Amino acid sequence: MIRVALLVAGKDLRIEGRSRVLLWQVVPFGVMALLLAGLALGPSQAGHSSAAPGLFYLVILFVTLLMVARSRSLDARAGTRDSVATLGLDPAGVFLGKVLALAVELWVTGALLLAGTVVVLHTGLAGTCSAAPSVALTLGALAAAGVLHGALSGSGEGAATLLPMLSLPAFAPLLIAGERAYSAALHGGALWEWWTISLVALAAYLGLGVLLYGVLEES
Repeated sequence: MIRVALLVAGKDLRIEGRSRVLLWQVVPFGVMALLLAGLALGPSQAGHSSAAPGLFYLVILFVTLLMVARSRSLDARAGTRDSVATLGLDPAGVFLGKVLALAVELWVTGALLLAGTVVVLHTGLAGTCSAAPSVALTLGALAAAGVLHGALSGSGEGAATLLPMLSLPAFAPLLIAGERAYSAALHGGALWEWWTISLVALAAYLGLGVLLYGVLEES
């Protein structure tokens, strides 16, 4: 299973590296959304508003939906499912590989957007660095939830609009926990209770994906 996961993750990351969609489309979109969030706050509120962590995770939500849709579009290509079935790849390994690839992409984008919050929203550098581990954990959980709900939404004509409807209720607790952890890091509060929510969600989505991904892909 681990070998299959590494193969699938490597394949997805190589495709993204060659297509440069992440670099030239997703990251610029995230940066522009963050700039708009800074403009919405206004110069007088930047650096003084408690909304910065929430705005960061709102941008992360949009980026995650884009990346999940992109991952599903790769799977929907002609012959991809047939190739997976022919090779007899373990569905659990395929799921874990796609989660790993999506998590890596989110970690890279998240690191750039965290730097953007310091520049655009004027969040404290020390607090933002302290929040980085909790952000990485939340992004990992979002990757697991995104891959699972991407499979649940299918690959038909309505998948692009069905994906947000299915995934937003699942993303909401993670976004709240991530925002609270980020805010606590900026203001010197306790982080452990918000870490617990993200850890439990990550374990739950990984477990569900390992058990159900193959069934969802066949349906």
